[in-house]
Amino acid sequence: MKTMFKLGVIPIIFSLCLICSSFAQATIVGKWKTIDDETNEPKSIVEIFEKDGKYYGKIVKLFLKKDADQNPTCDKCDSDDPRKDEPTLGMEIIRGLQPTGDTFSRGTILDPKKGKEYKCKLWREGDLLKVKGSFLFISRTQTWHLVK
Repeated sequence: MKTMFKLGVIPIIFSLCLICSSFAQATIVGKWKTIDDETNEPKSIVEIFEKDGKYYGKIVKLFLKKDADQNPTCDKCDSDDPRKDEPTLGMEIIRGLQPTGDTFSRGTILDPKKGKEYKCKLWREGDLLKVKGSFLFISRTQTWHLVK
């Protein structure tokens, strides 16, 4: 009887551990204020959403200076990219991220100002989102802030 009890408890404990670990990963879904890592100024608000188990992000607001183009486009995007010459506002800049432990990766992020697409990795630290874009051996990381 004691052996059956022990054997029955092990799968239950294992199942509970799996359930708890799935809740441990903080969600990245929501709106995030992007901060330019070169100027330290707010650039935009990106809304991250989940679709079919992958994560995407689109620009929902731009913080533009008065003398800047008020309707910027991705004029530097590659000619074979469907986002070429499309408005930056509403543009999907994060594509195909997948949960990988405590991070989200295996997707891409686009810098519409430079027209460059990078491998992307995100991880959450409280109300901050670390966003790392990399190409070959070069990478840069920005810190985005949760919009409440």
